[in-house]
Amino acid sequence: MNDMTFLKFAAATAIALACLGAQAQEAAIRKNLAARIPQMPKIDEVTKSPMPGLYELRVNGSDIMYTDADGNFLIQGNLIDTKQRRNLTEERQEKLSAVDFDTLPSKDAFTIVRGNGKRKIAIFEDPNCGYCKRFEKDLQKVDNVTISLYLYPILGADSTDKARNIWCAKDKGQTWSDWMLREQQPAPAAAMCDASGMARNVEFGKKYRITGTPTLIFADGSRIPGAIPVAQIEAQLAKQKL
Repeated sequence: MNDMTFLKFAAATAIALACLGAQAQEAAIRKNLAARIPQMPKIDEVTKSPMPGLYELRVNGSDIMYTDADGNFLIQGNLIDTKQRRNLTEERQEKLSAVDFDTLPSKDAFTIVRGNGKRKIAIFEDPNCGYCKRFEKDLQKVDNVTISLYLYPILGADSTDKARNIWCAKDKGQTWSDWMLREQQPAPAAAMCDASGMARNVEFGKKYRITGTPTLIFADGSRIPGAIPVAQIEAQLAKQKL
């Protein structure tokens, strides 16, 4: 065995041992936490955090906790990089909750185009959501945008009825605006109208943990819940590559 072959063998051996060690460490963390905290959610992933000796636990898809190498301690809270002044937990959760814009079920949305429509945003809204109505008034100030509006009736049966009436209207965008901005009740939907997209939107939201309205999804995949101000919408849209 020449020197080069030996070095390659040694490197491969070191990598294999490191992988085995990491697997054993993860197994110990999972075992100890499951035994000590039976009510704890299933751990989706265990990874080393940027802080030495601290391990990141991902649960419920995008929730983050931290533990030591033996699962003796559990931390719920934010990990802050004080040198760079960054909230590492928040950044990680934003990455985990991002939605590929191209995977959105566009057939179950209707679009509202303003100006040249070059900028894109998707919004999940419940027609009975008071925050959404306030948000819609502010959204009128945003121009040169294509809005994909996903009716997301999660507040009750009346929300489902209103969403169906809006979806089945001849001009969905106008009917939506009439209701959200001017409190004009949408006409009852025809009995044969297919509004199954509403249920699919709710299922999509459950999969991606969209728990409130409005929820905004931008073309870069970033997601922001809540009735955010126009300045924040513009800042997010400005990041898009036109």
